[in-house]
Amino acid sequence: MRRLYLWGAGLAARWRSWMRATTRRGRFEAEMEAELAVHMESLTADLVRAGFSPREAARRAQIALGSTVVHKDGMRNSLGLNFIDNLGADLRYGARRLRRSLGFTVVATVSLALAIGANTTIFSLAKQLLYERLAVPHAADLRLLAWNGTKGHAAVHHIWGDWGPYGDGRVTSSSFSYPAYLHLRANNHVMQDLFAFKVTGMNATIGGNAQQVQTEMVSGNYYSTLDVRPVLGRAIAPSDDAAPGQGAVAVISQGLWQRAFGSSPAVIGQVIKLNEAPVTVIGVNPKGFTGAKGTQQSPDIFVPMAMQPLISPHVNAASLLTDHNEWWVNVMGRTKAGVPQATAEAALDTQLNAVVRATMTVRPNEDVPRIDLRDGSRGMFAQERTFAKPMTVLLTMVGFVLLLACANIANLMLARGTQRQREISVRLALGAGRARIARQMLVESLMLAALGGVGGLVLGYFGSNLMPKLTENAWERSEFHIHFDWMVFCFTAGVTILTGILFGLAPALAAARTKVSSDLKETSLSVTRRRKGWGGKSLVGFQIALSTLLVIGAGLFLRTLASLNAIDVGFRTDHLLLAEIRPPAKEYPAGKDIQLHTRIVQAMEATPGVEAVSPSWIAYIADDMNRTDFISEGEVYDKNKDDGEDFNVVGNGFFSMMRIPILAGRAFGPQDTATSAKVGIINASLAKERFPNQDPIGKRFTNDGHDSDGHGVKATKEWITIVGVCADTRYSNLRDEPPPQFFLLFAQQTEVGGSLNYLIRTRQSPETIVPSLRKVVQQVDPDLPLINVRTQEQQIDAATQQERVFVAMTSSFGMLALALASVGIYGVMAYSVAGRTNEIGIRLALGAVPRQVMTMVLREAVWMSLAGIALGIAAALVLARLVKSMLYGLTPADPVSLISGAVLLIAVGLAASWVPAWRAASVQPVEALRHE
Repeated sequence: MRRLYLWGAGLAARWRSWMRATTRRGRFEAEMEAELAVHMESLTADLVRAGFSPREAARRAQIALGSTVVHKDGMRNSLGLNFIDNLGADLRYGARRLRRSLGFTVVATVSLALAIGANTTIFSLAKQLLYERLAVPHAADLRLLAWNGTKGHAAVHHIWGDWGPYGDGRVTSSSFSYPAYLHLRANNHVMQDLFAFKVTGMNATIGGNAQQVQTEMVSGNYYSTLDVRPVLGRAIAPSDDAAPGQGAVAVISQGLWQRAFGSSPAVIGQVIKLNEAPVTVIGVNPKGFTGAKGTQQSPDIFVPMAMQPLISPHVNAASLLTDHNEWWVNVMGRTKAGVPQATAEAALDTQLNAVVRATMTVRPNEDVPRIDLRDGSRGMFAQERTFAKPMTVLLTMVGFVLLLACANIANLMLARGTQRQREISVRLALGAGRARIARQMLVESLMLAALGGVGGLVLGYFGSNLMPKLTENAWERSEFHIHFDWMVFCFTAGVTILTGILFGLAPALAAARTKVSSDLKETSLSVTRRRKGWGGKSLVGFQIALSTLLVIGAGLFLRTLASLNAIDVGFRTDHLLLAEIRPPAKEYPAGKDIQLHTRIVQAMEATPGVEAVSPSWIAYIADDMNRTDFISEGEVYDKNKDDGEDFNVVGNGFFSMMRIPILAGRAFGPQDTATSAKVGIINASLAKERFPNQDPIGKRFTNDGHDSDGHGVKATKEWITIVGVCADTRYSNLRDEPPPQFFLLFAQQTEVGGSLNYLIRTRQSPETIVPSLRKVVQQVDPDLPLINVRTQEQQIDAATQQERVFVAMTSSFGMLALALASVGIYGVMAYSVAGRTNEIGIRLALGAVPRQVMTMVLREAVWMSLAGIALGIAAALVLARLVKSMLYGLTPADPVSLISGAVLLIAVGLAASWVPAWRAASVQPVEALRHE
């Protein structure tokens, strides 16, 4: 222990000495001078007393003491100051070298800045989407509760929330019934606490302005468990969530506070309407808080969960707070110190099993859901499924761009290093160490990388501000922004240092291996250059391979976008406006909602400039879908068989308005009313699937073959007669082929049960008619906003948004790769021609014509390009298989993309080597023979 103490004390003393010597360098140098002077005087005095004359004594003392310069270097070296001095000298010398080669410095800096900037931009986007945590204290302690069950045999049949595959034939969801949440919380002994939340869209009237808002219903312990305190007012407390409808209060987000209230402190106490229910604002959330669901954008309004029956009553039961069968609320909690996750998971699973068996009917062939504790630091993390693979692809591609830039700069620096061989040989001959030479070259590389890193940081900042604009929809408000924080700065710094080492290591090692004897001989220059030219050509081949890979990748995504844009959706998209209205169920229950929408449709049809209007339960090409049973007359419902088909509920004039052809029978007409016989229309795919080699006109089907728990019923309530067959259309997205689909008549429905889309065909530009349509809706009900207003063409553009962003990114990377490859090819060919001037002169003197010399140089460039292209195509064929799911209308081995990429790289190689080839052909034999 004492030895350890003495070692630590000695280390601390050396550290203090180093700090004093570094920060007070002038004083340190003066103290060294004074100490050496004292030693000299003392030694001289001793020699004088020994009988020597003062002059002889001083001479002998100087000899005995030795060189003061050596002593000073020894003292500096003992403190580690020599390294700093040498580094400073290297930096100054490197700065002079870079300033002297200004063209090289500018080209290298711009190349690095573009590559590092691209990496910084994509990393900042990936960090925001995939790695950002909730802005709450100790977010890493949060756990999201989820469950999994056997597909088709889970005891849970009604889910309002997420649902997806879990693997091994199981499905998963993070939605729970509210009674199940209360039971889990009351019997929780393995976590600090559990809280509940649910995010959904609602109508809000603020200052007489009706608008759509995102609302998060939260349990009373939500704020206390997350440890979040409002910047103004107070948070929602357990007393606000004590009884249904009791806590008519709300906390609003910073964004809504700024937009609707101008950041006024007077917002506290103001009353707003939420789905026409008045609530009082009691607080404003802190900036950056995005709720518990995710990290991208904050809900606008937070209300107690007890308000659910008033502001968001369910279709089947007004209150979900006592409904054991409807699983809709999300649950999260904080881990308890000392309790392993497996223990907590087992305890919660036991409680969930108990509450499900006690409150729900579990049939013999059904299993009880099993608890699954997930990381909750990023909320529900729904974006992982959407963005994980695309971000991996983009990060890989920008990594290739960075490698390409490094190879490019390394090639240029190798050429410069060859030109400096005589300088390096002289320095070695004068006593410089090889490690010292290598360090000098590496310092120059790091200085160049630092310049590129600064430029890349600036470009990354602007790129990070631009990226959210590429992901916005024209009709949706977005508060998504990328945090350009210290993590991004550290990433950029790390990438900068890594690139400096990558492209500086080869030139540094080459400089350290310089042979003094041969390089001091001028006549050996051509031979040396010719021999060492293979290193540069190998790097250029590597650049061409990476460029080929990036260009082919850009071509694949470009052709995918072109294929998607060329799809015929099956209906006319021009002059077609889409809009949505969500009437609150409390004010417009079943029956009244049908009357409301009918009045709005009639009012819209009377608006000048409107050609036709049709209600529609779904918006096409909007990732929206409805699916239910389709059981034709004579069939029996079978739970183990999927009898479901996609469907839509539309107005009488839907088919004529959308220009969808009727292939057989008729469309809906004025004779089809709420009191007439139920009618339906099927598309050609459904007719082929369900009625092969038959005429489906006049046949009947039902869509209510089972009860709400998915079990067959004995008697069919009503039959629907098929009166027409229409052409196929795309349904929820562009990638899927037109699915079998059937249509029901809106006028024959008894309820809507939520939001309804409006399809509006206009005679003029759709955007110009929007204010009139909003006024029409306000006249019917001033608290109903017209939301999600966009054209069908804008909706289709949004469906291809990810592909368009990918094309923009990959095309940028591809063009950057081509630019870097052209610089690399030009540099190595120009260097090769300059090094072979003597050889070229001899060829010309012996009778070669300039055209032959030019062909020789171009042939060399073509073979170098072909080798790199072959390697790049092989890599592209392997890596393209990993993005097969992101392509459409082509295979990973798409010949058009492969051939066009190869031709483009050959053209770039020829163009980049044309000037060096022309210079080689222009060499004068007499001047060339005098060159060396």
